[in-house]
Amino acid sequence: MGYLTTHILDTTKGVAAAGVKIHLYQHSTKGQRQLIHSTVSNSDGRCDQPLLQADSFSVGVYELEFAIDEYFADSLEDSDNNKPTAPSFLNTVVIRFGINDENAHYHIPLLVSPYSYSTYRGS
Repeated sequence: MGYLTTHILDTTKGVAAAGVKIHLYQHSTKGQRQLIHSTVSNSDGRCDQPLLQADSFSVGVYELEFAIDEYFADSLEDSDNNKPTAPSFLNTVVIRFGINDENAHYHIPLLVSPYSYSTYRGS
């Protein structure tokens, strides 16, 4: 059986991005999306369990949403615990991808800074 995992790395600090809210959606053939899983990245920037696995893992189009603005706002708090008031450049990072092999491991790393991000199909 296949499964889906992710890993978030903060390239600004060179560390794993802990505490990032993650939402996984599945797209229907009618273009609608349905929330199927929500979690928060752990201290290693990963999820404690696969985001999708076993009978839930199926061919289709999915989206991962990462609340990057909240992550960087929390990490940029000043000594008085005041969060920045201006909107951040990156808000929610959305990665839309397809699964076409129900027996494969799909790993989606996210490398992120306050001003850019990249992703790829990992192993």
